[in-house]
Amino acid sequence: MNRIYLLVLAVFSVACGPKGPLPAKPAENVGRCVYTNGFSKKGECREYRGSKWTEATATADCKDQNKTIELGGTCAEFKETLGECVLGAADKYTWITMIGTDATTCASTKRGCEFFGGGVFGPSAVCGALDPDTSTGTGLPTFQWPELACKDPLPGEPAGKGPNGQVCTWEMISAATEEGRHFEDYASCDRVRTQRPYYAAPTELDATVDDPRMADPAYAAEVNWIKTQINATACVCCHSTKAPEGSSNWYVDQPGNFLNGFFKRGLAMGAGWIDTGGFGTFPVEQNNGFHRATPQTPTETIFVTTDQARVKRIFEAELVHRGITRDQFPAQSYGAGPLDDQRLYQASDCDNGEGVAADGTVNWRLGAARYLYVMEATSSPPGVPPNLDMPEGVLWRFDVPWTGAAVPSGSVTYGVSPEGTTQKAPLMGTAPALVSGKKYYLYVLADIAQPNTRCFFTAP
Repeated sequence: MNRIYLLVLAVFSVACGPKGPLPAKPAENVGRCVYTNGFSKKGECREYRGSKWTEATATADCKDQNKTIELGGTCAEFKETLGECVLGAADKYTWITMIGTDATTCASTKRGCEFFGGGVFGPSAVCGALDPDTSTGTGLPTFQWPELACKDPLPGEPAGKGPNGQVCTWEMISAATEEGRHFEDYASCDRVRTQRPYYAAPTELDATVDDPRMADPAYAAEVNWIKTQINATACVCCHSTKAPEGSSNWYVDQPGNFLNGFFKRGLAMGAGWIDTGGFGTFPVEQNNGFHRATPQTPTETIFVTTDQARVKRIFEAELVHRGITRDQFPAQSYGAGPLDDQRLYQASDCDNGEGVAADGTVNWRLGAARYLYVMEATSSPPGVPPNLDMPEGVLWRFDVPWTGAAVPSGSVTYGVSPEGTTQKAPLMGTAPALVSGKKYYLYVLADIAQPNTRCFFTAP
């Protein structure tokens, strides 16, 4: 589940500012892979540079991009570029040429490389003269905050559990409608698809349509039950052929046994073998009886379900069927990718003037903000809503609505939420005064899960 999100946003950067110039390019090069990044919709060309790349590992990486490697090839032919992004270490660099000439995408390209990829960005002449600190865009749809939709049940369906017999469903990636119903009948998938990067991706390559196990009534009943569970959840917004660009990896309406479309890591997430608490979830009492893994219950399944034990048994059985063992997934293995990297991030001290100045002005780097936190230095980094975005120790937070304009650095005074924003902390009254000489945590996001600045500053 959510594999495509993890595939593209591999890890968050561990720094807040620019990374410096590109490293020296190793002479060793297995070849190149030319593809369209389904996330950004832009052309890219990657070379496999360094002594630790092999033909097998480079071929597999290119296969992950749904392309075939060109052994010995380079990206030199691409002259119109936004720059280069270098991932990895000197003996195993993934050296990516970002193809294009649209200067309006420079800031989001740099962000994608450095913050979402954990790499080093070297701008071309197109992007070299631009200041990413003034960016107001992320290159992604703006996160639309979940809303509770209450609708009359479809003709022929029983009365709902909500007021006046309505069916009430949160429009959120971690939400579910009532058991036995279909999520897309009662909530907006368009809203949900703004809450995670979405694009189409293929299933496991050897996915079997004619699975003889489906002739076993007991086995087929379990497969059909998990399908009804998934159909009631927001998973169908991306993992279904109804998704606007096609399904993302596995899909619930796959012919035959849809479980064959899962990669082994997805099965392990379903079995609770990998901690997926970083994806966020609603409390069961707010989610029509459905729930999934949380940081407090890391061995529960990634799937939003009314029966954790049954889901885990189904996915464990699939892993056993494929000969996959639990020891292939080490303890403390996290499944939420960059969401986990954000949740577990270890901040360092601010530099470049970031923080709250003597006159209360708040300064940060790498673009305008939609979410701004000033927290106690002991606070954990905020994660994703609905349950991870308000850690303990938040002194002041404001949010910009998805229809509003992001707020530039230097335009905000501590404790004064800008016009058109919503103050989330404190809910009532004003933010507490900062104590001179005390250290605090500044956390600024261009959007949910897209940090600009996250560092410690000392109050003047």
